[in-house]
Amino acid sequence: MKEPYITTAIPYVNGKPHLGHAMDYLLADTLRRYMMYCGKKVRLQAGTDEHGNKIFKKAAEQGVDIQDFVDQNALKFQDFIHSLGVEYTDFIRTTDPDHERRCQAIWEKLSDHIYKDKYEGWYCEGCEGYVTDKEYEDNHGECPDHKKPYIKLSEENYYLRISDFKERIREAIETDELKITPVFRKKEFLNLLKDMPDVSISRPKEQVEWGIPVPGDDSQVMYVWIDALSNYITILGYPDKDISDYWPAHTQIVGKDILRFHAGIWPAMLLGLDLPLSHNLLAHGFVTVNGEKMSKSIGNVVDPVEILDKHGLTPFRYFFLRHASTTDDADFTWDKYEASYNELANDLGNLVQRLATLCKKNSISGQKVEKRENPDFDARMEKYEFNFAFDILWEGIAELNKRIDAEKPWALAKTDPEKAKEVLTKLVVDLLAINDRLAIFLPDTAKQIADVFTATEIQPPATPLFPKN
Repeated sequence: MKEPYITTAIPYVNGKPHLGHAMDYLLADTLRRYMMYCGKKVRLQAGTDEHGNKIFKKAAEQGVDIQDFVDQNALKFQDFIHSLGVEYTDFIRTTDPDHERRCQAIWEKLSDHIYKDKYEGWYCEGCEGYVTDKEYEDNHGECPDHKKPYIKLSEENYYLRISDFKERIREAIETDELKITPVFRKKEFLNLLKDMPDVSISRPKEQVEWGIPVPGDDSQVMYVWIDALSNYITILGYPDKDISDYWPAHTQIVGKDILRFHAGIWPAMLLGLDLPLSHNLLAHGFVTVNGEKMSKSIGNVVDPVEILDKHGLTPFRYFFLRHASTTDDADFTWDKYEASYNELANDLGNLVQRLATLCKKNSISGQKVEKRENPDFDARMEKYEFNFAFDILWEGIAELNKRIDAEKPWALAKTDPEKAKEVLTKLVVDLLAINDRLAIFLPDTAKQIADVFTATEIQPPATPLFPKN
């Protein structure tokens, strides 16, 4: 039986984790938890991209052995993923010997679509990618993401003949065989695909020292995309093992800036290997700060660890899963974050404290969790509209608060104790039903709530779930 497989884009380890990485991991974790809620066993991949000049140069700048450097930074990313409450099943490093060996086997399998040629054109060191003359002109000679001028390169490289697969890729995307979400990103990419050139998949070893050797040519090392993109299948054991229990992937989650590689180069590789294309590509936006893209030069970079340290994990997940769009750019400010925390405390924290206190006073026993259908919620989740699905749950929480105010069980207890118990019991059952799905987004807090309201004797938390400063 095929099991759903979800992937995240593996980050470079030349720097520390940022909010874009956090979005990758949170969205993947949310989808995984939803699928598990629906009774599926899910495989979730994460990892680190550890080859290339940027990493080599950074290690040299710090006077650190290159292998020690990538070892230390890979661990930082693993720690970061765990700090987000994200649970993966597999973690791959591109310096793993099995990955390197499998990449070389993949190269050989693609050999009919690979040729050697001289390249002269524009290159972005930050993206580790080439750009067309048109992109160079449109961007006025400067990478819009890294704010650095493109450099002119002239060198002999190996190329993957994208032209062999363009028509098949276009057809797959247009028919949603390979579905791209959101739709406007699909349209953007189809326009880009028309002029997509064959892609360089190697660099001269004299230019890039740290990489996987090209089979049969020690003067060249594999370029980042063949190396990094292959991780999605090498982690499953390809080509040593049959991977059909997991591949094609159910969903591959990427930032919008690398969609072109996952919708163009990656499908070409898969077609060249006679492997099926992924089912879904989910492209999320950037996280801006005060409406501007984060930049070291501007000085507006916000460290996700700093945000986590402010109020803890649940407020972090709440803000970035409910108040950040799943597919569009999201804006972070500390004022918005504080408002989000107060909302969490007032709507959910106070509800839990208030209801548990009333239950204790009226000797209400813990209740069983009722699993309920919620077609609107499921429809939003299936369309990757996670933030809107979260809104649906929050509407239910708001409704419970209104019912407590309207039904006044504290007053009812004085005139009709049995009716008060009936009202409180119904509130507990309804809260637990909402909380059952809330665990998809806020697993730690959902467990705390379940522990309170399923216990033999309901007791309010010793301290509020979200204390006010």
